Amino acid sequence: MDDNQFRKLLERQNLSWAGYRKVRKGVKKRIRRHMKELGCRDIEAYLSELEKNSEDRKQYELLMTVSISRFFRDCKFWQTLQNELLPNLIKENKEKIKVWSVGCARGEEVYSLKMIWEQLKENIGNLPELEIIATDMNPACLERAKAGIYPSSSLKEVKKELITACFEPKKGGISYEIKSFLKKDIIWKQSNLLSDPPGSGFNIIFLRNNLLTYYQEPEKTTAFKKIIHSLSPSGLLSIGSHEKLPFQTDKLKPVEPYSFVFKKLF
Repeated sequence: MDDNQFRKLLERQNLSWAGYRKVRKGVKKRIRRHMKELGCRDIEAYLSELEKNSEDRKQYELLMTVSISRFFRDCKFWQTLQNELLPNLIKENKEKIKVWSVGCARGEEVYSLKMIWEQLKENIGNLPELEIIATDMNPACLERAKAGIYPSSSLKEVKKELITACFEPKKGGISYEIKSFLKKDIIWKQSNLLSDPPGSGFNIIFLRNNLLTYYQEPEKTTAFKKIIHSLSPSGLLSIGSHEKLPFQTDKLKPVEPYSFVFKKLF
């Protein structure tokens, strides 16, 4: 499969050529395997098959998704979230903190939040109820997230004391499982990035390294507007450290010194 053929597949879903730059090789490999399974010798035959068969089309859409994440990605952000941003949100919201992880992949982001929440309990004491909704279109990713089992290589940025407190070693330390108390109170839902939000009044929305990287206009802006609408006033939006908002809006103010964390003003 050459680059022009791969562009055709991206254009079919209005996905970004530039966004797939680093993951192109792996996605191509998955698609070639799917083409072989369906007996399609070229892209035209493959696209024709996708038009005829909805199940094959669903499989293709899953194969085009990119699920890359790790614990405490952009570690300085997580430190600021724990030391400043979350304590301030807690002062303003005594009853409940609502969180939405958009494109949650295998759950590393969600469990990173749960770990720092437990640390805040030790430092602050009584905390509001924490409600987390985690969405992803890939059911296999959601099942892995629910199971909470990760290879030891995934824990490189997790402090040793947190590994001891929050994980159970498996297979002699080859893999680690999130402890059961951290798996509680998380709602895992299958949902496309372009679907309507799973609720409203969110105090924190994690929209990191997915919609803004992999989609083009107009889908990107349409979905982003819905996401912002579901964020509560004074709520926080976190995007990827190398991502930019799809448009300028006076509803969102950057949280200094970060260019990728925003507070909703109204």
